[in-house]
Amino acid sequence: MELTELQKHIRTLATLAETDAPVISCYLNLEAGQPVYHSALEERKHLFRKSVTGPDRETVDAALARVAAFIESGIHPSSKGAAIFVREGDMPFLMALSFHVPLPTWLTVNSTPNIYHLVELKDTYDRYVVMFATEASVRILAVNLGSVTEQVWKDRPELRERVGREWTKDHYQRHREERTNQFINEEIRVLDQLMSARGYGHLILAGSPRITARIAKALPKHLEKRLVDIVHASGGDRVSDVVAATLLSFVEQEERESVAVVERLQRAVLSNGLAVIGTGASAKALQDGQVDVLVLAKSYAPDPGWMCCSCEAKGLEPVTPDKCPRCGDSEFLHVDVKEELVRWAEQGRCKIEVVNHSDVLMQLGGVGCLLRYLEPERFHSRAA
Repeated sequence: MELTELQKHIRTLATLAETDAPVISCYLNLEAGQPVYHSALEERKHLFRKSVTGPDRETVDAALARVAAFIESGIHPSSKGAAIFVREGDMPFLMALSFHVPLPTWLTVNSTPNIYHLVELKDTYDRYVVMFATEASVRILAVNLGSVTEQVWKDRPELRERVGREWTKDHYQRHREERTNQFINEEIRVLDQLMSARGYGHLILAGSPRITARIAKALPKHLEKRLVDIVHASGGDRVSDVVAATLLSFVEQEERESVAVVERLQRAVLSNGLAVIGTGASAKALQDGQVDVLVLAKSYAPDPGWMCCSCEAKGLEPVTPDKCPRCGDSEFLHVDVKEELVRWAEQGRCKIEVVNHSDVLMQLGGVGCLLRYLEPERFHSRAA
């Protein structure tokens, strides 16, 4: 699956209109094996059936049956992760996605789809290009979400042995070097065209040390800046194994970039710049359309917020009011605050940066936003 396709799916889920029927969101880690995820799902299903009553019970059972049917026959054997979203009722909905990278096993019932794990997947396993070069050939691989989605393969042209008949050994070696340089430069041009046309921002070289060193030296400056790592591999290695090795390097690079975003957030906060931190301030900035980047710690786990059962007014503060401030009703449901922030960010087409580990970000409250602009009152306060 292409990253752009996943983004469209996330937007569809983030903007799905709510109905009276609940949505089942099911994530599966297929690497763990069927017995592991099956046991976890059965435990969650048992809890749902005990807690869901009335008309919702029938729709939840029907949705769970569709999830089970997809698990039974719809998952490709090579998949390592899957996500299934199902709603029954008057406005039925089904979306089933498979991936070449794992997801956590997770099952929820809510009025809206749970999209955080897809957002984290999108941020962690972004897209990049691998140039896999050996003495015999060059493969240029476009990698999206852990799988190869495009491949250009060219064998190195043979150079017939002419030493002792027409050329001296030195003449042959010089000609061989010229042919090698020409081949490398041609493949770099193909690489440049692919990365420019598709908008890829990261490059990893893989292959024999001698060839990859020559390619790295020959890269133009704008491609050299995108080079993340050089991974050793041999011509006998399978492409899937090479991609798996580069994926580890890419994830590490993504984490370094995430830490750099946290540093930007911290600098902006200290300079009274374009940033806010904490759940309340971040929620307000998202609702006001100010946010450029939502920055989340993976371990950010705020207390639940609330939603009025009558008018569906929501509050992300952990203390539920006695009465709804909008309609005065006193019946409320819990709201997953982290999920709400992510959904608002996707609806506002903001970039979302998930940070695997950052003590600094946790000290700032676990969440913050880089802003497009300041509120008028803050702007005038700074100008004064």
